[in-house]
Amino acid sequence: MDQDREALPDVPNPLGLDGIEFVEYATMRPQALGQVLETLGFRPVARHRSREVTLYRQGGMHLVVNAHADDARASATEGGHPVLSAVAFRVRDARLAHARCVALGGWATPSHAQAMELNIPGIQGPGGSHFYFVDRWQDFSIFDIDFLPIPTVDARPPPVAGSSYFGLVQYIGTGRSADWTTFYARMFGFQEIPDDQRFGIMPAGKLMHSPCRRFMWQLIEPATLDIDDGRERLQRVGIGTPDVPAAVAALRARGVEFVDAGQLHPDDRGALTTTQLGSVAFELVHAEG
Repeated sequence: MDQDREALPDVPNPLGLDGIEFVEYATMRPQALGQVLETLGFRPVARHRSREVTLYRQGGMHLVVNAHADDARASATEGGHPVLSAVAFRVRDARLAHARCVALGGWATPSHAQAMELNIPGIQGPGGSHFYFVDRWQDFSIFDIDFLPIPTVDARPPPVAGSSYFGLVQYIGTGRSADWTTFYARMFGFQEIPDDQRFGIMPAGKLMHSPCRRFMWQLIEPATLDIDDGRERLQRVGIGTPDVPAAVAALRARGVEFVDAGQLHPDDRGALTTTQLGSVAFELVHAEG
């Protein structure tokens, strides 16, 4: 196995990564989480054929709420709060992407697919989360197979203030920055961004750019936030918008509350929603296009 790992070359975009297909929350309170998501502009558009899973959409952003019993138990371990349980990457070839990551030491996720359902390959991520690989996302998607549209619902709800996925924030253990930056660089082709280049409202930790330049990944050690509960996890989702003040105004009109910007930074570079349901927060970040 070690020889196989050494034989795999480092290339700029080894998986043909091309953005985020979906982000998934596991929860034992799907209705409460759904209400939070709807204030943010997401709408439920489809339900899984055999599992208690609902697809929410806003513009080009897909967000999956997973309340299936086997998966929602992850929420119970966090005091019943929703947890960011998975991120699906768009790749050139899902099977080859999965094989490469496993050859590099990634732990394959077990399949839950039933008869006539897609088996989406993936590897394990931080805190019991999963990274999935999806190569059906253009004219024909995974949601066309495993999900049934909700009748009378607009299947393509428009984004609020041109919003799209900006990236993910991950909390890591003390002194683990080098381990995780190496993991994302070797496994997926992410590149570290110099410390003097910052985005969003928390200039902390290590920031990495995906090889496709479509999203970012932020790694934050607990000492930066004076929080050390020993858990590594996906913490929150970043949403990009070309006009942060307009997005904040539009979301406030929908009932979304934000952390006082004066506590974070003086400019309009970003905004952070207050935490809902004990764990759900979104970060708005200035992003052109």
